[in-house]
Amino acid sequence: MHALRTIGALTGREMRKFVRDRSRVLGVLAQPLALWILLGLGFQDTFRPVQPGVEESYVAFLFPGILALVLLFTAIFSTISVVEERTSGFLQAVLVAPAPRTVLVFGVTLGGTLLATAQALLFLVALPLIDLSPGWLGVGMVAAICLCTGLAFTALGFAIAWRMDTTRGFHAVMNLFLLPLWFLSGAMFPAEGAAPVLRWLVWGNPVSYAVSGLRHGLHGFAGPAALAGPAVCLGVTAGFALLMLGLAVWQVRRPFFEA
Repeated sequence: MHALRTIGALTGREMRKFVRDRSRVLGVLAQPLALWILLGLGFQDTFRPVQPGVEESYVAFLFPGILALVLLFTAIFSTISVVEERTSGFLQAVLVAPAPRTVLVFGVTLGGTLLATAQALLFLVALPLIDLSPGWLGVGMVAAICLCTGLAFTALGFAIAWRMDTTRGFHAVMNLFLLPLWFLSGAMFPAEGAAPVLRWLVWGNPVSYAVSGLRHGLHGFAGPAALAGPAVCLGVTAGFALLMLGLAVWQVRRPFFEA
């Protein structure tokens, strides 16, 4: 019970920090929105669906990838506090508390995951603008994928931040991992129309199945340019989340200084 209360306190703290930081709220929401509008309208006339008989605008095609980008940015902003709080002393106070180190992982990642999912679902208010009506079952699929993807990104960010000494190094390493995962997820282009090398990279990228799962949910489980069925997409995304959570727990349990 003490561990659960600690996790709840850390989760609530992450949410309060987000609400009180207006610049963070603006950055997380405004940047993906601006990218969606600029790319969607800019490449509208050059996009051609690779599947015959499918009529879809590039704005609608890009929308699932923008949801994944919201989750990515939230993970970066949520876990950068791990680096900052090491110098402020809060992290040391948590580590010496009578609770296992894993509660820190679960508290921070749960808070970041809930924030990421809430922000991604907030973008669903734009669905009428792109003529999509997924229904309650589709929204449930989108919410499940967002929870798993947010957990994966936040846990990966935590694992990286745990060993970082500066926020500059954290941003550099996070961009090295997360941005290529997003670019090669089929968010901006369908895998079927890509070069063979890129096609294999998209198929081997676990984030691709998260984007495909979002396409299934938004299009009523008949999403164009989806890599696999809804169950496969959800299973791969959940497995990736558990793997990243295990990586974060392993990092926390390692000693800072090894002989």
